[in-house]
Amino acid sequence: MSPDWKVEIIECGDLVQDDDEVTPPDEAERRWNRYVELADSVTGNEGPAGVAAIIGSLKAEEDYGAYQAAHAALARFPHSDLGVGAALAARELLSIPKGGSGNVLLILTRSGPVAVNSFNEAVGVADAGVRSALRELVEFHESEEWLSDEGDQNLLLIPRG
Repeated sequence: MSPDWKVEIIECGDLVQDDDEVTPPDEAERRWNRYVELADSVTGNEGPAGVAAIIGSLKAEEDYGAYQAAHAALARFPHSDLGVGAALAARELLSIPKGGSGNVLLILTRSGPVAVNSFNEAVGVADAGVRSALRELVEFHESEEWLSDEGDQNLLLIPRG
């Protein structure tokens, strides 16, 4: 797969929203279709940078079902790549809509100890400000819907300081 797919999936992930009065409907449909096509083409061999690109693509508040393909793509990665890639995408996790970050973190926790440990280890070397904000995001999702199940809590351990 071409390295350009990472750039393209991020661009196409910025899905046209219903209140957009500028983008023609045919362009909105083309972008949605291309996004799903790109996500469906992921084999899981794209490495942690591929995981990070997919996470970075989850920009739209309303995805009209397109992000299901991205979530399925994340599940095709080796668990160690998923964990490292999610850590590489820490800044993106902080900037995408809360539903998107919650879903990614749930996929990560439910992928098992290899994914979780890889994430915890990789995020440990992130910038202290990013770690702090990411810890707050995880705590938010643990107190809300996405990571509220007991089995999903206290797995993503982001070091302080």
